[in-house]
Amino acid sequence: MIRLLLGLSFLSILACSEKSRECPSVFFGGEIVNPTSEYVVLYKNDTYVDSVKLDEGNRFSFNLQGIEEGLYHFDHSPELQYLYLQEGDSILIRLNTMEFDESLVFSGKGSEINNFLIEMFLADEKEEPLVYSYYNLDPDSFNKKIDSLRLLKLEHLEELAIDNQLSDRALVMAKASIDYNNYIHKEKYPFYHKKKTGEETMHNLNGGFYDYRKAIDLNNRDLTYFRPYFDFMKYHFGNLSYMACMKNCGGEEKPVSSHLHFNKHKLTLVDSLVEETELRDILFRNIAMDYLLKERNSTNMECQIFIDKFRMLSSNEKHKEEITHLYQGIQNLQPNNALPHLILTDVDKNKISLQELSKQKKTVFYFWTASQKRHFRNVTRHVAKLQKKYPDYNFVGINVRTSYPQWISMVEEHGLEKSKQFHGEDFKEIQTAMIIDGLNKCVIAKDTLIVDAFANLYTSF
Repeated sequence: MIRLLLGLSFLSILACSEKSRECPSVFFGGEIVNPTSEYVVLYKNDTYVDSVKLDEGNRFSFNLQGIEEGLYHFDHSPELQYLYLQEGDSILIRLNTMEFDESLVFSGKGSEINNFLIEMFLADEKEEPLVYSYYNLDPDSFNKKIDSLRLLKLEHLEELAIDNQLSDRALVMAKASIDYNNYIHKEKYPFYHKKKTGEETMHNLNGGFYDYRKAIDLNNRDLTYFRPYFDFMKYHFGNLSYMACMKNCGGEEKPVSSHLHFNKHKLTLVDSLVEETELRDILFRNIAMDYLLKERNSTNMECQIFIDKFRMLSSNEKHKEEITHLYQGIQNLQPNNALPHLILTDVDKNKISLQELSKQKKTVFYFWTASQKRHFRNVTRHVAKLQKKYPDYNFVGINVRTSYPQWISMVEEHGLEKSKQFHGEDFKEIQTAMIIDGLNKCVIAKDTLIVDAFANLYTSF
């Protein structure tokens, strides 16, 4: 299949003569094993570019003209992954949705940068437990450990650049995939170190600990939608706000992330330091969502004060509408309100509502998805323990962002109790109605009424 598609792509390029302007400047295609959707959709940042339907052999192809070089992402619902494109690329992929990221392989012209980005993505996932074990170290030892991990990746990038002709912009993207994940660990360090060591105050950091901040670009348009960069920005502004508040804010105010005071600091910092409009707006959106989800008590007048400040700073009307809906959703999930009217599907394809599942005794609705395999293993083990410890509770699993056949397969393969597992087809509807801000979130209900819509499987029991 790979050779056939490469051959077809090559012939199409050869066919372009004097009318080259009519020929595609980029070819992107491939095969998806165990497809979970009929389509592959291509986006530039959050803007739709094109979509194609899989053929009978589960293959697809895009022929694109006049595209801007840079970071894109392709979506095969419910999964997505990055794709770096530039004029002249002829890229093929092959992936199996059962191991979406792990199985993804790029080939053809333009594949080098894309294979590197997915390799860095997987390496960072794998290193997560190791880096977490370093947070109890003193600052110098911690820096040496994570800088050694960064150095190995930079050496790998140097070898890639020697063997392949990468554009300057592609090199910047590749290096950003290394640097900003490294910087995130350093932004987290004072908080995670305090938590792991039990120290009463923040550890004193020498003047050189944050030296990397001198080189960061807080207005990089190309990186605005790149996960490592955006995640760094979130932690960076959280860190700056916390430290500034600890130093300068007197009185009874405390820089706790759920407080209006601290989040107004973050909004003000972003407003003063970030000039790139799109980046500013998505940072404002993230701060607003984080505040509302942690505040939870939508009847608090502080929520309206915060929303007013957010609306004044943001220039994105879509974001303003989204935050308004979130605010309303949180109000709907206050204790003693009725559960949202959501319809789920059981293993026999019967439809059942949340209310029907919570009529008899206290019910705990928890969530999982096939793509988060580590979380799935952890949560199923934890729920089994909770069910034994709290026999009066009914623990109900709701699967999201997974095709129905794949969900059935996982339920059977892992021996889950079928009467307590249900499939949610419309993730957006469930996410909005139940305010799913993390997969450890659960909703506790009794007699169809909400007890606690913002509980956590690991801390609420």
